[in-house]
Amino acid sequence: MTQENGILPYFHVDAFAERPFTGNQAAVMPLESWLDDAVLQAIGEENNFAETAFYLPDATGAADYELRWFTPTIEIALCGHATLASGHIILSQNPDKDQVTFRTRTAGILTMVRDGDGYALELPAYAPAPKALPDIVALLGGAPVETQFHAGRYNVIRYATADEVLALKPDMKALAALGNAQFICTAPGKDTDVLSRVFVPGAGVDEDSVTGSAHAVLTPYWAKQLGRDSFTAYQASGRGGYVQCRLDGDKAWLGGKCVTVVEGLFRL
Repeated sequence: MTQENGILPYFHVDAFAERPFTGNQAAVMPLESWLDDAVLQAIGEENNFAETAFYLPDATGAADYELRWFTPTIEIALCGHATLASGHIILSQNPDKDQVTFRTRTAGILTMVRDGDGYALELPAYAPAPKALPDIVALLGGAPVETQFHAGRYNVIRYATADEVLALKPDMKALAALGNAQFICTAPGKDTDVLSRVFVPGAGVDEDSVTGSAHAVLTPYWAKQLGRDSFTAYQASGRGGYVQCRLDGDKAWLGGKCVTVVEGLFRL
């Protein structure tokens, strides 16, 4: 049974999860060669998770694997939790390995290493800069104390308290009309240093469960606010998930665990 016969390996992984049914769900699908983009997108829609990750051995030799990510509606530029999930599958199958690298099309080379009984994932650190976002604030609600922005996609809206973030009821339809952008609502945490909720309705994900790419933005932002390079974070979605964040120059290291909940075959 091979890809040539229309049968693909399939894994369902809960990433940034201490136990099943928490963290962020990702489908992980190793390939022998790239399928047509339309087929990859159709699989992403069929799986209906925030992201489906596809990887195959990197023929260029620049990294161990080449990696791409698809939401139910689009291919995206960076996804942390599905990268963590992909590395989890690879390292689980190769207990002698302590590290895996991925070549991506838009985010460069990503490295993941074992870290105790979990993993640490290196992403580019996307430091936002102050910018007024009145129209976005009106759609999110509440009264933020600061708004920042990075790279045309990442909107950081900081509130004074965690309770304000938890109470938000955004206008998802109107936010979706703004396109493939992340709306990262954050505040000091309760049992962690930082709390967030992340909305990405323009990419087919109204509220994401635990967003690695958002923490690539939150890591440099909160490192500056807190005056230290390391901190703990909790993304307060319905499933919820914990992230250990550390700023290392222009890189954000995100720590967390993964749980494989399904292994099977996907038939094309």
